[in-house]
Amino acid sequence: MIKVGDTLPATTLMEYSEVEGEGCSIGPNAVDVAKASAGKTIALFALPGAFTPTCSAKHVPGYVQHFDDLKAAGVDEIWCVSVNDAFVMGAWARDQKTGSKVRMLADGSADFAKATGLTLDLTGRGMGLRSNRYSMLVKDGKVASLNVEAPGKFEVSNAETLLSQAKG
Repeated sequence: MIKVGDTLPATTLMEYSEVEGEGCSIGPNAVDVAKASAGKTIALFALPGAFTPTCSAKHVPGYVQHFDDLKAAGVDEIWCVSVNDAFVMGAWARDQKTGSKVRMLADGSADFAKATGLTLDLTGRGMGLRSNRYSMLVKDGKVASLNVEAPGKFEVSNAETLLSQAKG
């Protein structure tokens, strides 16, 4: 499993972007994790799936709500990573009104989740291999802090925890 001090895995995530509102899409576009994180401080959080109850009701809204606070604490970008395709992540971004506050990044084949060692097998629930719920503060591509949730919990990967770590 990835740990504090490790470099983010050299993988590619996908991002769906729109031209104007509900207009034609640009992409999905490939996001090279190493290039996109170089020289930046990133509040990255991952979760089992788009449109799932805890993820939609608490996880994403917390990061949208604390966007200004995270920026003030030195965070350049906020990334939400989930094992979904880029089109689902784009639709979820519209639903959650993330705008330019949170980059909704798709890990469609779970390559990033597997490379971090933070997978969650939800095959028994019809969802296949997913990402565990966690957050990490990333500085110049390296993990500065890591908060992995226990199964079924939402206690340490929230925006407030990562904000306190960014301020510290």
